Formats: sequence, C-alpha cells, structure tokens
Amino acid sequence: MNVLIPLLSRVPRASKRALLFAAVVVLAAGCGSSPTAPSTLMTTDVVVGTGAVATAGHSVTVSYSGWLYDSSKANNEGTLFDSSPSFPFTLGTGSVIAGWDQGIPGMKVGGIRLLTIPPSLGYGSAAYGPIPANSTLVFQVTLLNVV
Repeated sequence: MNVLIPLLSRVPRASKRALLFAAVVVLAAGCGSSPTAPSTLMTTDVVVGTGAVATAGHSVTVSYSGWLYDSSKANNEGTLFDSSPSFPFTLGTGSVIAGWDQGIPGMKVGGIRLLTIPPSLGYGSAAYGPIPANSTLVFQVTLLNVV
C-alpha cells in the first residue's frame, strides 16, 4: 500500500474517486459467495470416473439428488425435492431438462458431478411439482452406466 500513496498524490481528485469506486467493486466481487444464483450452467466434478464416457444419443443411467438452490447452505443445497438411486434416459434428446442434457456429457461411469442449473435450463417460469417457478436447481449426479 505504501507504494500506491505517492502515486495517488499525483492523480486528480475526480480520478481518485473513480479509482476508489473501481477498487470497491473489484473487492466486493471477490468476497465470499454471491447471494444470487448463477445465470449459467455450472458444473463441478466431485469425482472423475474411469469408465465409459457419456455422450449425446447414448442411453445412460444415473443416480441423483436434486435441491432448490440456497446460497446460505453448503454446496448451495437447499430443500431436497427429488432423488433416485437409478434413473435411465437417452442423453441429448430432450427427455430431461436442458441442464442435464448440457451438464452430463463428458462424465465417465463412476463419476460424480454437481450441476447448478439456472431456471432457463430447468423448468423456467413454470412450477413443477415441489419446484417453484423460476427456481435454480442443484443436482448431485452419479453416472452409473452408458450403453
């Protein structure tokens, strides 16, 4: 910080205010987790599998748990709304929400992935069972099989 003080003494007052504002914005952006849900699909591999790779057009079987996004909870996992020990579907055909069709490809059998899915790739503005309209969803998905 001592290096910046002599430099700042040469900066006009209006520019100092702009620099201070920019610094506050940058610092705030980097502090902690955001209370707002992400607007794009987020994927995190918890475990990278070693088996066959999931690709569009193939039948896959997964186990999963799904939660409503809650930034105050660990892994943003709020209220659990669904889970299944074995759920088969064909990847990339629209038989599941778009967040799954986009977030599961590339997984290998045995892998575990967290998917944070914005409403636009989930159920959108429609409520679906226990899922309120415009909900961001968090899934933990384990890839069990690829055929």
